[in-house]
Amino acid sequence: MFAARRLLSGVSGPRVAHLLPLAQVSAFHATARPLVKVGDAVPDVELMENSPGNKVSIAQELKGKGLIIGVPAAFSPSCSESHIPGYINFAGLKDAGQVFVVSVNDAFVMGAWGASLDADGKSGIRFLADPHAAFTNALDLAFDGTAIFGQPRSKRYALIIEDGKVKAAHVEPDNTGLDVSSVDKVLH
Repeated sequence: MFAARRLLSGVSGPRVAHLLPLAQVSAFHATARPLVKVGDAVPDVELMENSPGNKVSIAQELKGKGLIIGVPAAFSPSCSESHIPGYINFAGLKDAGQVFVVSVNDAFVMGAWGASLDADGKSGIRFLADPHAAFTNALDLAFDGTAIFGQPRSKRYALIIEDGKVKAAHVEPDNTGLDVSSVDKVLH
């Protein structure tokens, strides 16, 4: 088998794919995996709310209509100054159903960030931590943010959810910009 691999190492394509193990065949496929799309189910992944011991699954808690907003980082300028405040201050937010903000941060940071943006909790938005990016990866919405954030992070997005499935996906094409996922584009 090793001789066959050496012999075929410079050859690729469908004519030799049947000769290679499945893992090597998939290496020939150059198309990027798709991001979360309309019709996908909300992943049943444990997130954290306010402390590591308070586990939350959006898939289990979200019934009917809802909104999941993903951000690259709590306390970052765009997230704190315009993206999330836009949703907090949106008059029709209650009509969107349950609203969750998810970031690849720890539970304490997300709790503090939520308290700093919505101290009295009037908006009803819940701030959830995805410390290991499990939820973000399940949605295929992670990007390599190590140059800015020190670790992989979530693309900026807003998902409209209905009955446990994605009804609309608003994912920023450049990962961190603020355009298609703004409240004006998502809920107006």
